[in-house]
Amino acid sequence: MSMLTEFKEFAMRGNVLDLAVGVVIGGAFGKIVTSLVNDVIMPPIGMLTGGMDFSQLKWVLKPADASNPAHKVAEVAVQYGMFVNTLIQFLIIAFAIFLMVKMINRLSRRQEAAPAEPAAPSADVVLLTEIRDLLKGRQ
Repeated sequence: MSMLTEFKEFAMRGNVLDLAVGVVIGGAFGKIVTSLVNDVIMPPIGMLTGGMDFSQLKWVLKPADASNPAHKVAEVAVQYGMFVNTLIQFLIIAFAIFLMVKMINRLSRRQEAAPAEPAAPSADVVLLTEIRDLLKGRQ
């Protein structure tokens, strides 16, 4: 079996395609949540905290130095405001996934709780039952 054929079989399995769709949808969902946090949630929080923009919060370890054009030094800073934004994004995504899993579990429990119709007896069982009933009638 050639490597190309093996790869084709691997890529066309249902699980791989489902995973690919999940990754693409997850990426799009991540962008939506990023926009929700940055454009909808953080501005009111910033307004409540006196106009503070969390994404710009940082702890400068070494300031930038542009005094010598031949030897520019970039600023070294811990961007904890971006971390706060990312943490809020994570919490929103985790909560959305929690709700989705909770809904799926609830639906699967309903399906399990629904009584299944008893399976029809096989032809052998039907025949043996008829024989038993006939024999009972003779006694």
